[in-house]
Amino acid sequence: MNGRKVDIASYNVRAGDEIDVRNAPASRQMATRNLEENRIRTVPGWLSLNAEQFKAGVVRLPKRDEMDQNINEQLIVEFYSRF
Repeated sequence: MNGRKVDIASYNVRAGDEIDVRNAPASRQMATRNLEENRIRTVPGWLSLNAEQFKAGVVRLPKRDEMDQNINEQLIVEFYSRF
């Protein structure tokens, strides 16, 4: 993330952030496999992808109508209200 290692799954990204895969064989192999498995998906307009360099960027934060409609927001609220 922006040239630093991030190991927090819930890390919040911001517009302008750049995400890249470590230059380790295991990391590159996993990224390659995931890219191949997800070729049928299109990259959302709020993200940029450079698959050859294993880099992605957050162009802007997504708008509400660009989010996946299969999300039950109430379940998320209920989950986090327990903490």
